[in-house]
Amino acid sequence: MTEAGGIFRTVTPEECMRYGSCGRLSGGSEARIVDPNTLQRLPPCHKGELWVRGATIMKGYIGNEEATNSVLDSEGWLKTGDLCYIDNEGHLFVVDRLKELIKYKAYQVAPADLEDILLSHPEIANAAVVPYPDEEAGQIPMAFVVRKPQSSLSEAQVMDFIAKQAFFLTLTLAN
Repeated sequence: MTEAGGIFRTVTPEECMRYGSCGRLSGGSEARIVDPNTLQRLPPCHKGELWVRGATIMKGYIGNEEATNSVLDSEGWLKTGDLCYIDNEGHLFVVDRLKELIKYKAYQVAPADLEDILLSHPEIANAAVVPYPDEEAGQIPMAFVVRKPQSSLSEAQVMDFIAKQAFFLTLTLAN
C-alpha cells in the first residue's frame, strides 16, 4: 500500500523461495497481527489484521483528519486492512482484505475462501463471491459462477456442493 512503503522485503535466496510470502520485516519497521474484533495482539501463525509502523509510514491524509484517524492510531500504528499472518520464521502471508470480509451474523467470512471451494468443483471455470445485504444476517455471501464449456451444472448442484463444505450462499449461475 502506498501509505506504508518498504515494510516487508525479500533479500536472500531462501526468503525468495518462501512460496506465498511477502518477505520479512525490514529494519527500522514494526509489525503486529491484531484480532480485528478484540484488537488484541495475536501470536505467530494466527490470522488477523496487519498493523505496521516505522519511518516509511505516512503521517496522514492531507486535509482529511477523519480518514487519518480511521487508519492511524495514537501510537502511530497503521491499520492496513489486510488479513494476514506471520509465521514462526517472520515471513508475512497476506490472506485477504479485511474490508472485503462478509459479516454473516457473528462470523467474518473471506470471499476468497468460498471462491476457492467453488473453484475446486471440476465443472466451474470461475467464481466471484460478494456480500449481499440481508435483514436477519447482516450480509450473506452471494456467488457468481461461470461454468466450464459444455457443462450442464445446475444451481441446485452447485448449492449442494457448497453446502457440504460451507454455510449459506446465494448463487447466480452464468455460462
